[in-house]
Amino acid sequence: MPRYLAFLRGINLGRRRLKMERLCELFVELGCTGVETFIASGNVIFDDRARDPLKLAVKIEKHLAARLGYDVDTFVRTHAEVAALAALRPFARADMEAPENTVHIGFFGAPLPVAQARSLAAMRTATDEFHVTGREYFWLCRGIKSHESKVWASPALRALKLPSSSMRNLKTIRKLAELYPG
Repeated sequence: MPRYLAFLRGINLGRRRLKMERLCELFVELGCTGVETFIASGNVIFDDRARDPLKLAVKIEKHLAARLGYDVDTFVRTHAEVAALAALRPFARADMEAPENTVHIGFFGAPLPVAQARSLAAMRTATDEFHVTGREYFWLCRGIKSHESKVWASPALRALKLPSSSMRNLKTIRKLAELYPG
């Protein structure tokens, strides 16, 4: 049975507080097995017979909305996809290894159109750099805490009208790939 990871947007932020035990129960209600969560931020590891991660994401989103009373954007990846992302090094080695920098991975539901992907990758500042690959993007934030970056509020980035995504620190993705092998 395939091993999946679901990245849920906005769990345990603001008024969307949810105990991880309850989140696991919601996945079990869907027929998922081997359900676990990793840190309390909407990372769910599970097995499911489904062969199409996109259809599985829609199924999970509908179930969560019905049971929780609010929408939860859901991005499902196979363990192999997460392991490949954990191994990818899209930026210069010095940037990837500098302890003062952070790298995040953002998950989209579908690949960005080519023009939009190029525009996002072109959003470079002295602090910020992006790399787009498939249904994901990598964001390098140099020398400051990611919440201090001004790039997300910039008119140019807002003008891109990116679809919903959910971001995780690369360290979290590497731990998930290591701790929950497929």
